[in-house]
Amino acid sequence: MKKTFYSNGKLLITGEYVVLDGAKALALPTKFGQNLIVEDAENDAFEWKSYDADGSIWYEDTILFKSVINNEQFDNSKSIKNTLIEILHEAYLTNSDFITKSKGYKIATELTFPKFWGLGTSSTLINNIAQWLKIDAFRLLRNSFGGSGYDLACAQNDTAIIYQLVAEKPTVKNISFHPIFSDQLFFVYLNKKQSSKAAISSYYNKQPKIGKTIEIIDAITEILLNTTDPKEFAKAIIKHEVEMSQVLEQQTVQESLFTDFNGVIKSLGAWGGDFVLTISKDNPTEYFKSKGYPVVIPYNDMIL
Repeated sequence: MKKTFYSNGKLLITGEYVVLDGAKALALPTKFGQNLIVEDAENDAFEWKSYDADGSIWYEDTILFKSVINNEQFDNSKSIKNTLIEILHEAYLTNSDFITKSKGYKIATELTFPKFWGLGTSSTLINNIAQWLKIDAFRLLRNSFGGSGYDLACAQNDTAIIYQLVAEKPTVKNISFHPIFSDQLFFVYLNKKQSSKAAISSYYNKQPKIGKTIEIIDAITEILLNTTDPKEFAKAIIKHEVEMSQVLEQQTVQESLFTDFNGVIKSLGAWGGDFVLTISKDNPTEYFKSKGYPVVIPYNDMIL
């Protein structure tokens, strides 16, 4: 019998990095996501195929049940396989029935966004696996891939959320977030997918005493939630960029790449890649195309 599961992609608007230390983060589920399709098979293995948004297969392999049970790891050329085994092994430790009571599976994953966009290839997979096996997605993430978990919360919710770790446990508040100036908001892909794991590791290496920063970021999040003034929104995201620039000891993306942009730009998630948020009076598509960044998506085409 075929079973299909779906999870939303994500964008983190405020609180990147400091969400790990308890800051309130504004996160938005996207209209893009990933399907997981599960069918029974007969060879004590997972016959795995992963499809990109254009229908092409970007990953294909067979993973034996015994490799999952033993958490077998292969050389670095098999990094995707190793990650899948790690996730499935942690799932097995929580609910072994999907292996012990099965003869095998045909698995297909289908992205509705190009996998290099960084909208949650891993988080949507983990949430889909958790749905399939009826286990706690946050626990599965914590024991396998790591991270704050805001992306799982986006995967599970169809509205904007405020996400916070309280005593290291995820709290999710569904909110209404529909800026009246959304026609001035655009998402621009920076032609580079960032590794969340590497970015988090770098953050912890540079992390100062973070309490004051959390207060500042929390206050900015509140402004973004409540303002109806695009100028106030822009000033708040500038302040967010300046604060995180000091924490990370990095230039803001606007300083490093777009000093002549007539508007404001904010990094989203791991700095230096994936998408940025822009606010400007005029449609910035031609500007970014002239700079070599052709993927420019209006807010209302991206966000659920």
